[in-house]
Amino acid sequence: MKKFLTLLAVSVSVSTAALAQQDPKAGKILDQMSAKYQALKAFKATFTQTLENDAAKVKENLSGDITVSGQKFRLKMSGQEVINNGQTLWTYMRAENEVNISDYEPEDQEISPSQIYTLYKKGYKYSYVQEAKEGGELVDVIELSPEDRSNPVYKVRLKVSKADKSVKSWQMFKKNGNRYTYKISKFQPNPPVDATTFTFDKNKYKGVKVIDLR
Repeated sequence: MKKFLTLLAVSVSVSTAALAQQDPKAGKILDQMSAKYQALKAFKATFTQTLENDAAKVKENLSGDITVSGQKFRLKMSGQEVINNGQTLWTYMRAENEVNISDYEPEDQEISPSQIYTLYKKGYKYSYVQEAKEGGELVDVIELSPEDRSNPVYKVRLKVSKADKSVKSWQMFKKNGNRYTYKISKFQPNPPVDATTFTFDKNKYKGVKVIDLR
């Protein structure tokens, strides 16, 4: 389960390097999509994550929701919570009533719903694939390929609504055969958030065991 959460607890830096080598049609769509989300003070998304590995005959589904404001996020999924205030990461496991505290190190993370909107701006080449339909809605399909060949991810496929430039879903393909699909089922722009949204208050978790790994 922690592997799933690692995939979701991320921060990706923003950069405009190497844009001259990119597909201009894909770039325009990605810029419009990114601007839409970065204009929001915060957002909340409900999603389903599906892990598939055809060779291993694996297919697993998880559902959850994530609240994001800038680099901060609060993720709830399958009995666990991951909370990040930009400096500290809390991982709470309900079954064990235990929380692990660590320094937030974005460079050690991968890809998440919190930063998929800026992923293309650093370390990835992008290209336009085709127009398709997702849930009866027209979408543009765009593929990202990492410039670093040592990256365990070899491809990310985004589906962006033609109507409002929102991300409907994305897939992450890994070299070990795992394929992760994230589908957004509900999106709430600018939900009410404050400082307490992105911190762990142990007083609200009676008897919680705190393990500080900093």
